[in-house]
Amino acid sequence: MTATDFRPAPTELAAPDYIARARAVAEVIEAEANRIEEAATITRPVFEALSDAGLFWMLIPEQYGGGGSDIVTAFKVIQEISRADGSTGWAFMANICSAAVAAGFMNTDGGYEMFGGQDKAITAGMVVPTGKAVRVDGGYRVNSRYQFASGSAHASWIGAGFVVVDDNGDPVLVDGEPQCRIAFLPREEVEFLGNWNVMGMVGTGSYDYQVKDRFVPDKFTMETFATVPTQAEPVYQLGLLGIGVGGHAPVALGLAQRALQEIAGIVDNKIRPGYDGPVGDSELFRLDFMRHEAQFRAAEAYVYQVFGDAEESAAQGIAISDEQRARMRQAATWVQEVAGEVVTFAHRWAGSATVRNPSALGRCVRDAAVATQHALVDRMTLVEAAPAILPGYRNR
Repeated sequence: MTATDFRPAPTELAAPDYIARARAVAEVIEAEANRIEEAATITRPVFEALSDAGLFWMLIPEQYGGGGSDIVTAFKVIQEISRADGSTGWAFMANICSAAVAAGFMNTDGGYEMFGGQDKAITAGMVVPTGKAVRVDGGYRVNSRYQFASGSAHASWIGAGFVVVDDNGDPVLVDGEPQCRIAFLPREEVEFLGNWNVMGMVGTGSYDYQVKDRFVPDKFTMETFATVPTQAEPVYQLGLLGIGVGGHAPVALGLAQRALQEIAGIVDNKIRPGYDGPVGDSELFRLDFMRHEAQFRAAEAYVYQVFGDAEESAAQGIAISDEQRARMRQAATWVQEVAGEVVTFAHRWAGSATVRNPSALGRCVRDAAVATQHALVDRMTLVEAAPAILPGYRNR
C-alpha cells in the first residue's frame, strides 16, 4: 500500500452563500446611502464591497468562472441590496442582468473575452434598439446617442442597442422585419454626457452617453430578441425579457420591505393629535400596516414562485410555456403597483419624517415614484400577458 492510498476523497467546494454576502454588503450600503445620493452614483466603498463579494458575476456561467446562480437567488440578492438603498439596488440590477444577457446569449468567443478572464466585465447601458448601426465587414459601425445607462459609472463594458440600417439610414429588413442587435463596447470607446438630475433613483448614475462611429466586432454583438441561449444553464431559458425585465421585480420588493421597516420604527414613539398614545399603538395604524404587509408578502411569494417555477421547468428539460412567460411579465409589473401602494402607505403615516433630508423613507418614496414609470413595467404589459393566462380560467 502506498501513501497515495491514504489521500482523502476529493470534496466539492461549497456553493457561495450569495444572500449572506448581500446582507454583509448591505451594511456598507446603508452607511454610504447619503453619499450615494450626493454623488448620483454608488460610492467606491460600495463598489468594492459588491465586487469583493463576487455579486456582480453571480449570474455569469460557471464555464466563464462566474457564479452560475439560479434566478431566485439572484433576485433575493437584488432585493436585499435594494432594501439597503433603492438606487444601489437598481444600478446593481442593471449590471448583473445585462451581464447575464450578454454572457448567456453572446457567442462564446465574445463571452470568454468579456467574462472569462480575471478582470470580468461589469456591464451597463441601453440595450433596447434605440440606436442605429451599419453592417460592415466583420461587425457593425455604431453611431448613436443613448439615455439611462444605469450603473455605468463603475461599468467596464457598455451596451448599445441598435437597428441595422443601410447607408441612407433606412432599416435593413429581413422577412419584412428590421434587424435589431445589441453591441457591447469597452467603456473607453463611449463618451459619457452626464445629464442625470432627477427626483428619484438619484444614485443610479443613469447617464446619457454616445457612441461615435465605433466599429464593434461580431463577437461582441447579439440579437436583441434572441430566443436560443449559447449557454447551458437553465436560467438563460428565461430569455432576455425574463432576466432583464424580471430584475425590476426584486428592486420593487426591496423598496416595499424598507418602507415597512422604516415606518414600523417611526411610529413606535410618534405622537400626533387625536391619538391616545404612540401612533404605532393605534388600531387604525395596525390595521393599515397588516393589510399592506400582507400585500408585500403576497407579491414577494408570487414573484419567486413564478420565476422559480419557470427555471425549474427549464432545468427538467421542459420548454417554458407561454403562460409561464406571461406570469413572469405579470409579476414584474404587478409588484411595482404593490410597492407603490406600500411606500405611499408608509409615507402617509410618517408625517414629517420623510420631509427632511436625509431620510431613508424619503428616498423610498422618491425611488418608488421613478421605478414605477419604467416603460418595461407599464400596465400595458398586463394587457399583453392576459391572452396566455385567461384561457386557463375559461377552460376549467
